[in-house]
Amino acid sequence: MLLRYHSKRSLFLLVIFCILNRERCQSIPLENKNVNMNGEIIVDLGLILDMETWIGYSIYSCINLAISDFYSINHNYTTRIVLQTKDSEGDPLKALSAIRYLLKNKNVQAIIGPETYLQSKLLALIADKAKVPIFSFASPSSMEYPYLFQIKEDESTMAKSLAALVKSYKWRNVIFIHEDTEVGREILPNFLASFQDKNIGIYYKSAISASATHDQINVELSKLKNFSTSIIIVHMSPSLASSVFLIAKRLGMIREGYVWILTEKTVDIFRSTKFEVIESLQGALGFRSYVPASSRLYSLTTRWYTSFFKMYPSYVRKELPMLAIWAYDTVWALAESIEKVGVPHNGSLLLNEILKTRIKGISGDQFQFSKGKVVTNGYEIVNAIDHGYKRVGYWTESEGIKKAHPLIISGNRYSSMGLEHVIWPGGAETAPKGGVLATIPGKRLKIGVLKITNFKYFMDIDHDVEKNVTTATGFSFDVFNHCISALPYEVPYELIPFENVTYDHLVQKEIDAIVGDSTILASRSEYVDFTATYSDLGVGTLVRMKKKDMWIFLKPLGIDLWLTAIAFVIFTVFVVWAIEYMNQESENSSPLRLGTIFWLVLLTIFSAQREKKLSSNSSSLVMYTWLIVVLILITSYTATLASMLTVEQFQLASNEGIFGFNGNSFMRRVTVSNLNFEDHKLRPYYSYQDYAHALSKGGKHGGADAIIDEIPYIKMFLSKYSDDYAMVSSQPITSGFGFISPKGSRLGAELSREIAKMRLDGILEDMEKKWFRNRIPYSSQDSSIMPKSLNLGRLGGLFIVSGIFSALTLVISAVYLLCAKMEVHNIISLIDKHNLMASIRYLFYRNVIIHN
Repeated sequence: MLLRYHSKRSLFLLVIFCILNRERCQSIPLENKNVNMNGEIIVDLGLILDMETWIGYSIYSCINLAISDFYSINHNYTTRIVLQTKDSEGDPLKALSAIRYLLKNKNVQAIIGPETYLQSKLLALIADKAKVPIFSFASPSSMEYPYLFQIKEDESTMAKSLAALVKSYKWRNVIFIHEDTEVGREILPNFLASFQDKNIGIYYKSAISASATHDQINVELSKLKNFSTSIIIVHMSPSLASSVFLIAKRLGMIREGYVWILTEKTVDIFRSTKFEVIESLQGALGFRSYVPASSRLYSLTTRWYTSFFKMYPSYVRKELPMLAIWAYDTVWALAESIEKVGVPHNGSLLLNEILKTRIKGISGDQFQFSKGKVVTNGYEIVNAIDHGYKRVGYWTESEGIKKAHPLIISGNRYSSMGLEHVIWPGGAETAPKGGVLATIPGKRLKIGVLKITNFKYFMDIDHDVEKNVTTATGFSFDVFNHCISALPYEVPYELIPFENVTYDHLVQKEIDAIVGDSTILASRSEYVDFTATYSDLGVGTLVRMKKKDMWIFLKPLGIDLWLTAIAFVIFTVFVVWAIEYMNQESENSSPLRLGTIFWLVLLTIFSAQREKKLSSNSSSLVMYTWLIVVLILITSYTATLASMLTVEQFQLASNEGIFGFNGNSFMRRVTVSNLNFEDHKLRPYYSYQDYAHALSKGGKHGGADAIIDEIPYIKMFLSKYSDDYAMVSSQPITSGFGFISPKGSRLGAELSREIAKMRLDGILEDMEKKWFRNRIPYSSQDSSIMPKSLNLGRLGGLFIVSGIFSALTLVISAVYLLCAKMEVHNIISLIDKHNLMASIRYLFYRNVIIHN
């Protein structure tokens, strides 16, 4: 009876269970339903890993911990994940066979793995056909195949982070070294797109096979040494990267000027236990997926250490790999999705739920899959230093590059842009420029310079015989040094001094560049290329200013012009007075006195006649004409006096007197052929002191009346002797100074670009102010016309017109007055002749009497 009772009770509980789960039971084929003793639905999860590697074992350990942690918290869930593990042994064929076995024989609802690379399309087709989600650690996902998920760094996001770092340092080209595998090549399109968006070029792509020998790696790296770009990005397995860095160290490529950047795939090399590998990595930068610190991460890491070191006790420097952390979060997201679906063998429902699921994972607050990929928190950037590395910054897609520890700059605002202090290869503390010009390691460009002892301040050379080192100062060297410093790559060079030669001889020598006050000439351009000019164009005329003349204010007008002006003042006074005097009877007013009119005429020069007004329109017209004459005289006087005060009336015609010039063959050709001077009137001089001495003596006493030289030399001379000398004219017949480089040299084009930028930014002008401290007091565009006194021959027509007009006005006024007086006299005579006045009086009185 008791047995029968228990049997009925069990049957009753089974019926109740089926009723409560009738919807699930209706949709699940009976033969596929697995229920454990606790009534929980068993969901098989396939796991394919290379269990012989520390990464494979780490992933396996974290997945087991994830299942345990999830169900210990969610113990009331009706589903349970059970692992079905297969060891791929690192063989892609065995991994593929394991996938087929799990799908066919174990009826798994999802697969995690393998970490061994399989062709994406093949893996995606298997997942789509079986309608089973596969979470791969090696194969990238695709929007065409929704059942294939990627548990690894996103290549496009990684490419964006690297491009942002390169852009932040203004590097323009990079070299990309990758492992010569299909997975290594798949990342290239992403890199090309991201770098192109930032206007960064991939100068060279180097593919190195995983099985490459040291000799083969040596040959490939030797090619990189000949390139001008020294920014190298490495994307390969840590084992292959170890060989690459060891050989690069031997080749001298881990030194100042180089930059090595490691992707997340390669950055695990920083944990190497081999001293020689760590030594070769010094100064390299690496990108790692960023995981914020948390108690859950600490707990997981601690438990992983416990299990890991039991299995791999020799790996003392290993850290919890990022793939294991992502695998932990993936299991949580998958378990949550399975619970919501609750029905095995329904891949489409599970797929949709996985895409919607968002959990607070260890890897971040919002762990989810988007477009088949793990959404990451960005990357942390680490710098290899000594036997470890330090965090120097972060990258996120929303904020870009930012510091690891922002500094407060004011109030609550933080300075977070860029990286923290980085130690670069070779121990350098300043960021490399991203390139080297020399094509041979250790080669320094030979920069030729002339050792000039006379015309200083452009390129002054000092050679230390003991140390065999040449140094330079001067305006030209400052310009060159600034251009070199601004270039986006390093240009190691040494100065090679030359004596007793000219630039015409130096351009024909085999040398990498020539720096100095070298004039741009067509004859020299047959052998070399010139940069853009960094100086003024043309030649100028240098003169000694005459002694101060206290009577110079009289010289703008010639004596004849002064006398004519005085005579016209008297003439105008007489004309105005005469017209006013003749007009007095018509206005019934007393005429202005002669003295008053005289002051009125004089005050017109200053436009000050305000108190007295002329009574006649004719006299006012004469005054207006005189005002025009005064205006022209004052304007001409002011212009001529200004010129005379500037150059002290230096009266040297262009082909008269003795001219000096810079004593080299180039300036002799210019002065004789271009300026049309007679050869016997030219004298060469070889220093600024010679210029000053010759001009102080003058051409009549064995010196020179003027010096013809290029404007930069005259400006430099005036900065030392400006009180007594001036440049009075200039002609743009030369092209100025430029640096010299071999035909087709890249350096020449780069220097020209920097010179143009210096001119635009005002840096070149600041350098000129530094070296040419005193500015040029005068510069005229006309080299032959000097300011001279104005004479009557230049302004005679003005006085003729004014005199004729005043005389005609006086004559017309006199005639008009005479005619008016004659008309009044005739009328009076007519009245007296006919006794009209008596008749008028008679009629007047008669009308009055009649009226009364």
